[in-house]
Amino acid sequence: MLVLITAHAVVAAVLPALEARIGRAVWVVAALVPLATLVWAGALTPTVLDGGAPLENLPWAPSLGLDAVMRLDALSLLMVFVVSGVGAAVLFYSAHYTQEEHGRESALLLLFAGVMLGLVTADNLLVLYVFWELTTVVSFLLIAGRGRTREHRDAAEEALVVTTGGGLTMLLGFLMLGEAAGTYRVSELVADPPSGGYVPAALVLVLIGVFTKSAQMPLHGWLPAAMVAPTPVSAYLHAAAMVKAGVYLVARLAPGFADVAPWRPLVLTVGLVSLLFGAWRALWERDLKRVLAYGTVSELGLLIALFGYGTRNAVLAGEVMLLAHATFKSALFLVTGLIEHHTGTRDLGRLSGLGRRRPVLLTMAVLAAASMAGLPPLVGYLGHEAYFDTFWKAARLGAGWGEPWIVAALTVGSALTVAYAARFLWGAFGDKSGVRSPPADDPADRGIGMAAPIGVLVAAALVMGVWYPGTETFTEPYAAQMPRLQEPYHLALWHGVTPALALSVGTLLAGLLIHRDRAALAVVRARSPRLPDVQEGYRWLRHGLDGAAVWFTRRTQVGSLPAYLTVMLTIVLVVPGTALLLRESPLTVPPLWASAIQVPLAVVVLASAVALARVRRRLSAALLVGVVGYGVAGFFLVQGAPDLALTQFLVETLTLVIIVLVLRGLPARFGARAGTLRVRRLRLALSVAAGVLVGLLAMVASAVRKEPEASAYYMAHAEEAGAHNVVNAILVDFRAMDTLGEIAVLLVTAIGVGSLLTLRGARSAGARTIRSRLPAANRDPRTARWDVPRSEWLPEARHLPLHDRSMLLEIVTWVLFPAILAFSVHLLYSGHLRPGGGFAGGLVAGQAFALRHLVGGRVGAAFHRLADPRVIAGAGLALAAIAGLAPIVFGGVPLTSALLDWTLPVFGHVKVATSVVFDTGIYLLVVGVCLRLLTAVGPLQVSVEESVQAAGDEPGVPTAPDDRGSRDR
Repeated sequence: MLVLITAHAVVAAVLPALEARIGRAVWVVAALVPLATLVWAGALTPTVLDGGAPLENLPWAPSLGLDAVMRLDALSLLMVFVVSGVGAAVLFYSAHYTQEEHGRESALLLLFAGVMLGLVTADNLLVLYVFWELTTVVSFLLIAGRGRTREHRDAAEEALVVTTGGGLTMLLGFLMLGEAAGTYRVSELVADPPSGGYVPAALVLVLIGVFTKSAQMPLHGWLPAAMVAPTPVSAYLHAAAMVKAGVYLVARLAPGFADVAPWRPLVLTVGLVSLLFGAWRALWERDLKRVLAYGTVSELGLLIALFGYGTRNAVLAGEVMLLAHATFKSALFLVTGLIEHHTGTRDLGRLSGLGRRRPVLLTMAVLAAASMAGLPPLVGYLGHEAYFDTFWKAARLGAGWGEPWIVAALTVGSALTVAYAARFLWGAFGDKSGVRSPPADDPADRGIGMAAPIGVLVAAALVMGVWYPGTETFTEPYAAQMPRLQEPYHLALWHGVTPALALSVGTLLAGLLIHRDRAALAVVRARSPRLPDVQEGYRWLRHGLDGAAVWFTRRTQVGSLPAYLTVMLTIVLVVPGTALLLRESPLTVPPLWASAIQVPLAVVVLASAVALARVRRRLSAALLVGVVGYGVAGFFLVQGAPDLALTQFLVETLTLVIIVLVLRGLPARFGARAGTLRVRRLRLALSVAAGVLVGLLAMVASAVRKEPEASAYYMAHAEEAGAHNVVNAILVDFRAMDTLGEIAVLLVTAIGVGSLLTLRGARSAGARTIRSRLPAANRDPRTARWDVPRSEWLPEARHLPLHDRSMLLEIVTWVLFPAILAFSVHLLYSGHLRPGGGFAGGLVAGQAFALRHLVGGRVGAAFHRLADPRVIAGAGLALAAIAGLAPIVFGGVPLTSALLDWTLPVFGHVKVATSVVFDTGIYLLVVGVCLRLLTAVGPLQVSVEESVQAAGDEPGVPTAPDDRGSRDR
């Protein structure tokens, strides 16, 4: 299962690249993956139907219940056939439907098929939730498209907001259920369900997520709006797969929770209301896809009611109807797409006589609509008979769940289904007087290619109906797990003259009458009170939230950094400060110092901090901040933390360089003191209080630590990681997951900071150019400049004015640059044994490039010839992630390392930990981040060429030979 899910993702990733070579044939390549999944599911079908449940377990964080457990039982098998079967048909259909962006669209549809495969086989609530939300993300991308209209983007946004909101609510319910049961395994949760406590509330939260995903009223508005998406997307996501995720979850949880108090009333009420009102709305839509969309809302309500009822016969009927709905509704959507290709419209009022011109298409549409209406011998008829028989007998037994009302709702809903099925057929294919359809302009071969997948789906509906023993064999195993409140129902095309048959015939006749008398119903509908419009409600809510956000932002985001700091420090004082005051144990005052050298370090740090608060020049403040940092690094060194001290020294040095470079674009002095004397005193008091609080918290934290359990564990197991440096072993082995998250955050932060610095540089470039209008050569004597041949190792220095170049600094840099880089590599690969590692090595390499930037002016100009800093940083993150996931290939646990021992002829005994690859990824990422920041701060000054151009080519301005040549070129 995991291999198949990965195959979907991998093939989807390469499809955009394949488009340039094979064009629309990428759709066929994409369809092969779900076809392979069908073959795999077919091979396992006998095992699953006999009671087996193949299981795959990928441990991630077992102590937190985070295991990627995949399980294939009877219900999952049914959903796999639906997801992969319809997915393959839609992908083949799209090869002839889609006109552009074959690579992107096929990749997204294939990725969605893989995500759905993961969702229906996940046996962990949290893993299921991940796949649940991934379906929402991919759906958003498919609906919005690339370069489509505002209507597409609004529909995608609505689907994203509604389904994600429901998903977050459902996640809270999952957490409550998992904690109440003590497990997040779905199979264990259903086999031994928790009861009492907050379980009923958790079920309500879960069902809210179900109702949003399956478009149940009143949360259904996103589904009709999503009909602006391409027809294959609607046929797959909004008919066969994504919207059935909620139905699947109800079916999955029903065996364990159907008898819990809020379950049945909630699913029956919402499901049957959606059944009735969805079918009613479908009667009045003019767009063929919207007719089918509201019909889907109706049929999803029916499925939720059947599965949520939670008895053997009801679930059997639900499984049959799920298969029927997947075939007939996706087929009808694809028919609609073919109609639109033939005529250029989906408007019922503009279509006429298409049935005469396209008899094959008409035949397939009639068979699909007949299955939807419940006509024999199609599979839809089997489902109608099953649920009519189930609830008619339940009403006679008087089970106490309002069965007579359920029978009435099912009867009315089925009649309305027949009515809008007839409306679809008549509107799309009937001859209407005075209406002339647009002429067909599609090539015949494209029509045949699009009709073939429709024929396969319709044939599947026919085969499942005629071969009803096989259909029952396929659906019975899961239904048998439900309680039996009556005699088991068996599928058949003929049970004799029964109440269920009478109800089926009655709904058919009533539906045809409703369709015939639509004009009279329209008058009644016009005179009836208008029901609330969900779309208007959503727009009102969205605009209200936008207005509230603007109002709140105007009053909280005042654009004042001191105001923001005041709020944050106040919260810190109130929350932890209150807890500190209420503690019962007395405060233990530790010794003021453990070593005499700490006293001068403390004096330096405190004096620098006081001076920092009083200086008015920005450069002085930056230098004092550096002094404070160096002093703290000295404390780390004295306390026996050389790794931490080394990293602190390197970070302070590089940060100081970056800050000084950024200060070039700012005024030399701080602005005037803001605020009145009273405000300044308040800020002073707040700052002092916050400092005292932090000091007290440090003292309390030191006092309450009794046993260093974590450090003792690390020290005892460091040898297992092949490390003598425990700090590095923690970073790349024991806490590698934390490190991976931290470097990802570092990369994102660097991208954001680099973008801001680049924007600032672009805005201030004009000012720098104006300041350089007077060439420096006119201010300096001739002897202040020197002419040297072009330096190949430092090509960026060619763009500096000659008077700004220093022979001494260039020679020193020429010597030190490779040495510092070599030292950084030494720190990287020796970090497992002594102070160093990827972080420290990367920072040392960053110092080397900072030195080169200071001498050459623009390190990025030279380094771009080798690689983009963003590529280096991204490659580092990718290498670290691959190194963390590599153990899975060998059956291990992610983010673990192994020791490799070799005896080599020259080197002798070599012992290497595989975590060095992870550390190398950290090194590359830090180097890329440093280069990105140095590139973003821009050149130290404009070149002579720019100065001459700014000065208007003033005479008497000497230029370097290379600069003049470059300018001439």
